[in-house]
Amino acid sequence: MEKHLFNLKFAAKELERNSKKCDKEEKTEKLKLKKAIEKGNMEVAKIHAENAIRQKTQSLNFLRMSARIDATASRVQSAVTTKKVSKSMEGVVKGMSAAMKSMNLEKISTLMDNFEKQFEDLDVQTSVMEGAMSQSTATNIPQDSVDILMRQAADEAGLELNMELPGPAQATIGQSTQASTEQDELSQRLARLRQV
Repeated sequence: MEKHLFNLKFAAKELERNSKKCDKEEKTEKLKLKKAIEKGNMEVAKIHAENAIRQKTQSLNFLRMSARIDATASRVQSAVTTKKVSKSMEGVVKGMSAAMKSMNLEKISTLMDNFEKQFEDLDVQTSVMEGAMSQSTATNIPQDSVDILMRQAADEAGLELNMELPGPAQATIGQSTQASTEQDELSQRLARLRQV
């Protein structure tokens, strides 16, 4: 299964490289388009424009496929991790069974600690994998990045862009409050785990 995981990750990287290659070819076609327009050769300009659009579309398709394969790889990684933890937990359960037969309280306590540690590791690994999967499949693009790009494109085209954008201070206040709330929750959870 780990071999398949490696192949998936390799395929995702390959698709990303192909996407970047198409982006470069699109820029080259746009330059050729500009030169053809300057020379007044509209037929050649039209061909270069079509090529640039095709390269852009192909680049986006490669990028989409790469994201999908990356999400699949994350799911496979989660399965591999879960399988490893399950085997560890199985060993602990067998050890607990043997310890219960001998009723060695020290050994039972040690095995229970190991079992709880394995379970906590599983929780952490699961949350990390879920975070990675949500990041790889997320289609949300930060609004400030979109706004900046739109302004740059408008500036390059010599156009005035009239948009009311939130200031950076508004965005960071909400994010820091959310981060501190998450940190408080994690601290409380850790305190509860230490008490047990």
